[in-house]
Amino acid sequence: MATESSLHWQDPAWQKEVHEWIYEQVGKHGISMSGDIEQPHIYPWSTVLRIPTDQGMLFFKATAPETVYEAALTQKLAELHPKALPELVATDTTRGWMLMRDGGEALRASIRPTKDIKPWKPVIKLFSEVQLSCVEHVSELLALGIPDWRLAHLPGLYKELLADGDSMLVDQSKGLTVEEFNHAQELVPRFAEICNALAAFGIPETVNHGDFHDGNVLVRDGRITLFDWGDGCIAHPFISLRTFFVSIEIALELDDFSFTPEMQELLDVYLEPWEKFTSREKLHEAYFLSRCVASIVKALMWHQTVAPLKNPLREEYAHIVPELFREFIEYEKRLG
Repeated sequence: MATESSLHWQDPAWQKEVHEWIYEQVGKHGISMSGDIEQPHIYPWSTVLRIPTDQGMLFFKATAPETVYEAALTQKLAELHPKALPELVATDTTRGWMLMRDGGEALRASIRPTKDIKPWKPVIKLFSEVQLSCVEHVSELLALGIPDWRLAHLPGLYKELLADGDSMLVDQSKGLTVEEFNHAQELVPRFAEICNALAAFGIPETVNHGDFHDGNVLVRDGRITLFDWGDGCIAHPFISLRTFFVSIEIALELDDFSFTPEMQELLDVYLEPWEKFTSREKLHEAYFLSRCVASIVKALMWHQTVAPLKNPLREEYAHIVPELFREFIEYEKRLG
């Protein structure tokens, strides 16, 4: 992006500090560097460095203060599910730094060229199992500082978001129209009703990935790695399916809000482990209800990211929050 040079990640002092930490960590683990450190990814919220070594490529990631908990969350999830999370060489949870081994090729590389979403099947099954097993660890995960966006808290957070007029961009380019903003305000009690109805299904809340798409899944020699937990929170589990299905819409070049038989099949694979709590029919009802909630949780995530940004970066991303409110309005209407 044009404003990359203004980002913290390109500050020479910061880079020097990071490089020294990387040298120290690879030395501790008996790893030898075999080339120069590169910085292929730079975003306002994070950066990734690539480190060639005699044990293969390593990757370093740092996150912005708003999501500094990603390192601690990834570390904890890797302890609980070492076969499904990144292989960590070192972490600094205070600074939000991680040094990881190469997880392989992004799932996107095997899906988008062929428009075949079958490779998602073992991934979505694994993801569902990871979420389910984290139910009993919710208090531990919250102690790491990740957002608590469980259903009981969301109606209040919905009102707080609407109260931040700057974030809604009312009557501005790409923002909510006055009519849409007024309608979103009218839906305050309706959103609370939706949250209560979703809670009534008795499906336990757990870790939500927050950005579960085909670029955030790696595959190598049959090993599936679920990574990039920077948007992680504790919420209703089905909320993670929002970005999952948007990813499929993009891969298959479908219209927005599409739901094909192939998507239904993957939903059934995901839902199967949750049948211990209620029937398949009820799980389907809960999923379709959860789509409204997922739009608002995603808006909360983006608001957390966009709020600290200064122009022109803020201008570049600010439209996403009102866009997600518009999505919520559409899903609420589809509930009939």
